[in-house]
Amino acid sequence: MSFTGKYELQSQENFEPFMKAIGLPPELIEKGKDAKSISEIVQNGKNFKVTVTTGSKVLTNEFTIGEETELETPAGQKVKGTVQMEGDKKLVVNLNNIKSVTELVGDTIVNTMTLGDIHYKRISKKV
Repeated sequence: MSFTGKYELQSQENFEPFMKAIGLPPELIEKGKDAKSISEIVQNGKNFKVTVTTGSKVLTNEFTIGEETELETPAGQKVKGTVQMEGDKKLVVNLNNIKSVTELVGDTIVNTMTLGDIHYKRISKKV
């Protein structure tokens, strides 16, 4: 199964507490909490390109499953991480102290980022 497609954010849980915990300034949290977000994923075998556009901010990460690469966090930091695939529908990576799990459920992407006991969940539907 391929992750390739465009996905529009439908809902999110714990956005503000999570963004505050990773050090995003209050004015950016306020701007981002109601912003429309589109994720575009291109999968070519084990190679991925993920582009997330939220308002005027564009975050792009490219990686190959099982290979260490530099990834940008939601706070804009660049950190080294290795994305692993569990089965054919789940991507898992640890970026410093944030664990990110992205799961493909039908035509929906569920992304959960965990920092300590804060779980930030994004649900995006294919458009």
